[in-house]
Order: sequence, then C-alpha cells, then structure tokens
Amino acid sequence: MNQNSRSNLAHRITVNGLIINSLLCGAKFAAGVWGRSSAMVADAVHSLSDSLTDMVVLVSLKFSTRPADRDHAYGHGRFETLATLIIAAALFAVGAKILYNGITDVVRLAEGGVIEKPRAAALWMAVVSIAVKEWLYRYTLKAAKQIGSSALEANAWHHRSDAMSSIGTLLGVGGAYFLGSRWTVLDPLAAIVVSFFIFEVSWQILKTAGQELLDKSLGAQAEERIVRLCREAEAAAQAHSIKTRKIGGYACLEFHVYLPDEWNLKQVHDATDRMETALLKAFGPQTLVTIHPEPLSLAHRR
Repeated sequence: MNQNSRSNLAHRITVNGLIINSLLCGAKFAAGVWGRSSAMVADAVHSLSDSLTDMVVLVSLKFSTRPADRDHAYGHGRFETLATLIIAAALFAVGAKILYNGITDVVRLAEGGVIEKPRAAALWMAVVSIAVKEWLYRYTLKAAKQIGSSALEANAWHHRSDAMSSIGTLLGVGGAYFLGSRWTVLDPLAAIVVSFFIFEVSWQILKTAGQELLDKSLGAQAEERIVRLCREAEAAAQAHSIKTRKIGGYACLEFHVYLPDEWNLKQVHDATDRMETALLKAFGPQTLVTIHPEPLSLAHRR
C-alpha cells in the first residue's frame, strides 16, 4: 500500500470514529443525566476524550504523511509518535477523573449522603455503548495493522478502553438498578474499577510510544530476517552491524554487507539494489533502508 492509500484509509477510519464517538458521547451524557447515573456520565466524558483523540490522530496523519524534506531527512513519522503520546496522556487523565468522581461519591455515601437509584435509560445505554465501541475497536485495529500505524492502533485501544468502561458501567448501573437503593454504591464503585482498566491501557500505549522515541530496535527476529532476505536476494551477501528502529508507521534499517572483493561498482550497486527491493517488500514501501557495502576480505580481519 502506497503512502497516499495509507493516509486515505487512516483518515477515513478516524473520521468515521469521530462521528460515531460524537453521537455516542451526546447519547451517553443524556442517558447519564436522565438516568441518574454518575458512572454513565463518566462514561460520556470518556467518549468525549475519544472524540478529542480522533482529532489529534487526524492532525498527526496530516503531518506524518508528508515526504522527507531538507529539515526532516527521515520523514515526519515522529508526528505519529507524538499523537500516540497525547492519546496515552488523554487516557490517563480520563482515568484519573473517573477515579476521583467515583471515590467522591463513595465517600459521600459513607458520610450519610444519598445517591439516587439509576433509571433503565442508563442501563440500556451501557449495552449500546459496549456493542458500538467494541465494533469500533475491531474496525480501527484492523486498519491500524494493515497500514502499520501506531497512532491508529493507540486510538483503537482507546475505543476498547471505552468498551471496558461501559462494561463496568453496565455492572454498576445494573446492580444499583436491580438490587435497590441500598446498593446504589455499586454505580460509583464500578466507575472506580473501570478507571484502573483505563490506567493499564494508558500505560501500555505510553510504553510503546516511549520505546519508539528512544529508538528501541525492532528486535532479534527482525535482524535475522534482514540477514536472510539479503542472502536470498544475493547469495554472496553477508549482512552485519544491523541497526533498526521504528519511526511512526515505518521502519528504518541501517546495516553493512560484505560482498566479493573482485566485484566492480555496478555489480555492487545491482546487488544492494536487489537487497533493498526485497527489504521494502518485506517491511513496507515506506521503509528507510541504508546499506553500506564492504569487501569480503574485511570480514576476516574483524
């Protein structure tokens, strides 16, 4: 898939998510207020954060898909990493807000306060939210894997965290609704439990983006794959001193390769060209490949 197709698909998926999230947010908020459920109102805030992060992803895609230029020789893929970090921060903030509201409501009950029994509207809205957000998660994750977008994948997990939030809301609202006024505490307790699921998702996304910013290598399997692909493209090639990293939605591969001493410049060029083609096919057309050819005789001196 070329860069334009990748960008168009990511843009379409994100815009669809933004529209659905905005509608869902409004419906949740109305159901939370009318249905007297603090957990559902918290869920609506979570959906609002989804809409905001959809906007962040759209902005990042606009910049990250720009071609390399004089000031950005390695392209603009880090904009996607930045968007991923913003999404993680937004998730953490949402989790903290839900946790705070839940604890506040529980403390109020412990001090003799009253929380009204939620209405059926909040219960049914939770069911609808779970179904919609789980579908959005699968829909977005499939596209993210297809185009190799970390920002889109982070956004998919944001959808999944909203689905988890709605599951907690369903349990809390359902318990408070069916078990009576003595159990209305289940509504804020559900919100507290959900907040920790959100923290976990936020941490996983933050860790992935942080590793990318710190230029973590693609791992031993990727390096072994590079050696194998180079040898398949040119039997005499011996790739070594391999350095790999991820920049947004594409990989960066830099390595040395031993080739026969007696080869002329054209033979060396043709061999490295075949290796580069094989690597681009395997790792994606946007992959940055840098190959430094060396005479095979140097291998025996090291």
